[in-house]
Amino acid sequence: QVQLVESGGALVQAGGSLRLSCAASRITFSNYVMGWYRQAPGKQREYVATISSGGFTNYADSVKGRFIIFRDSAKNTVYLQMNSLKPEDTAVYYCNARDVRSPANVYWGQGTQVTVSS
Repeated sequence: QVQLVESGGALVQAGGSLRLSCAASRITFSNYVMGWYRQAPGKQREYVATISSGGFTNYADSVKGRFIIFRDSAKNTVYLQMNSLKPEDTAVYYCNARDVRSPANVYWGQGTQVTVSS
């Protein structure tokens, strides 16, 4: 069973930075597109960013230019560097792994809370 464990969530002031980590286990990391999603209170889960095994990245418009997604294949870990944080970035952030060979195989982490105070 694939396991994704997020860490790095915290309370931070607006304008600050945080780095989230997601360690994947029981996985052939190179077969997966890794991503981050978030869910704010009372809202649906929304897309944040993804990165392919080849390093191609994509971002939601709301975070473009502020967030950076990157992966370390040696550590089976994907990161989300979040800069210039805004109160509207407050959410539970979830790590996601999608198998490029079988797109129906999608896995989620348990989530990590990010709270941005104004």
